[in-house]
Formats: sequence, structure tokens, C-alpha cells
Amino acid sequence: MSQSVAKLRSARVSSQKARLVANQIRGKKVEEALGILTFAPQKSALIIKKVLESAIANAEHNQGLDVDSLFVSIIAVDESFTMKRIRARARGRADRYFKRSCNISLTLEEKGK
Repeated sequence: MSQSVAKLRSARVSSQKARLVANQIRGKKVEEALGILTFAPQKSALIIKKVLESAIANAEHNQGLDVDSLFVSIIAVDESFTMKRIRARARGRADRYFKRSCNISLTLEEKGK
């Protein structure tokens, strides 16, 4: 089977939130996955949609695969770096908060005929 891969490193969304969207498109055909991501309200849906479109372009131009027969075989969302920040609070105190990021890896495969 032919495969096409696209990866995005250091996406500025937490991996937990991105996994919720990734689980919705795992195993779906490309057209159906694009439809789901287009109308999903989450920020991570737009990011994952761009990765999916990149994988589709890679499949079409680099491997010469038929776009109509592609489906999302593997989508992995892993943690990346975490930026630690401090926010001033009352009475001279401070709280830490975290700006998390993730790595997104998407693999498309061609359906067997």
C-alpha cells in the first residue's frame, strides 16, 4: 500500500485538545475528514485541516496517488515543549501557567482495490 505523510511540529494548541479533534477523523475517507474539520469550531480543527491538506498534496504530487481513494490511516498527536509563564496576582504573589504545544503526524493510505 502506498502512504503519504505530513507532520507539523510545535503547533500552539495543547495535545489534549488536539486529540479530541484527531479522534473524530481517524479512519475516515479524505473528503469526509475535510468536511468534519471545516465545520468543527475548535482551534485545533483548523490546524489539523492544514496538515491533512498538506498530506493530500504530498500524495498527489510526490507519490502520484489517487486522492479519491485515500483515507486517514494514522493520526498521532504528541506533546511538544511547554512554555512556562508567570502571572501577577494580588498581594505580591504570582501564579504559574503553561502554554502547551504539540506535534501532529498524519498518514494517508490508499484503499486496496
